[in-house]
Amino acid sequence: MRRMRRVKILATLGPASQDEKMIEELARAGADVFRINMSHASHDVLRQTVERIRNVEKTLNHPLGILVDLQGPKLRVWKFAEGSIQLVAGQTFTLDSNDAPGTIERVYLPHPEIIESVSVGDRLLLDDG
Repeated sequence: MRRMRRVKILATLGPASQDEKMIEELARAGADVFRINMSHASHDVLRQTVERIRNVEKTLNHPLGILVDLQGPKLRVWKFAEGSIQLVAGQTFTLDSNDAPGTIERVYLPHPEIIESVSVGDRLLLDDG
């Protein structure tokens, strides 16, 4: 029988670790909580993974926690006149409120709350940082 402890061990599940056998191995090794990152998982993958965790929970007769890390908002820019562009490190590029098709120098960002909250010279991370 497991001893009661205050520390919890969290294991993040991904493509290499979300099959039932691996989940059971992780739980036997001490994992108490399993994290599923929804930035990289579909709702079907979530459902299947939760089902596998619950199956392991029944097999081991021990409660296992599930932490679902929800994906944050993905802000999109408007379209570009030439279809797409490639930015170069150090290049100046402007996100603005002009809804004309974008160029190599600027593009429309249809999120006025972002435009209002940043200042000239602020560093912004694009394409998932």
